[in-house]
Amino acid sequence: MKFFITLMVFSFGFVVLAQESLQDASSSTIVDTRYKEDQFYFGIHYNLLAKKPTALSQSGFSIGGAFGKILDIPINKTRTFGFGVGLGYALDFVNHNLAITESNSNSTSYTILNTADFSSNRTSLHGIELPLEIRWRTSNPSSYKFWRVYGGLKFGYVFASRSVLKVSSETTKTKGLSDINKLQYGLTLNAGYDTWNIQIYYGLNPIFDEITTTEAVAVDMKLVKIGLIFYLL
Repeated sequence: MKFFITLMVFSFGFVVLAQESLQDASSSTIVDTRYKEDQFYFGIHYNLLAKKPTALSQSGFSIGGAFGKILDIPINKTRTFGFGVGLGYALDFVNHNLAITESNSNSTSYTILNTADFSSNRTSLHGIELPLEIRWRTSNPSSYKFWRVYGGLKFGYVFASRSVLKVSSETTKTKGLSDINKLQYGLTLNAGYDTWNIQIYYGLNPIFDEITTTEAVAVDMKLVKIGLIFYLL
């Protein structure tokens, strides 16, 4: 987790410095009327669980991040409106009180714990993401500071997952969670000015595929992400 946060801070600093360098260079370069914008992205966000059972709660700080490349496709002469198709990598951590354990027969059980019964319980998801965006912005060929509003869909494929439960001095690790919905998709909205942009993702399908806890509680919670996204080039 510390490495992940350090990477986020370092990457943010790189984005800011790169933007400033591009702005300084723009005054001495030829104006390109066929320019493209926001072709690389980096984001950091907080993970929330929506539509979770009443007894299920989040604990600790659930952080996530993503980076990737987007093909910018302007469709008007001023290049202020267009589409974006991208490919990236996402890493998400979710802290909660749903214990995920696997028996010797490879069957998985789910139990909602009292917060006093464990010290930490975290699920991590590694995924490849495919953002599809409708893009509007106030950009022009000679300035890197402009307003943007990008909305659309994001598809993700979870290729690795893990749950780590710590109870007193005992740690239980479960890898390759069998009931994870490997295909995740949801609505996205990214909006802001210059470097600072808010990002929102609302999952349309559950994180898990039709699971029930040992208390006979159905769990169909969805993932919501709220954070910042930074664009480059």
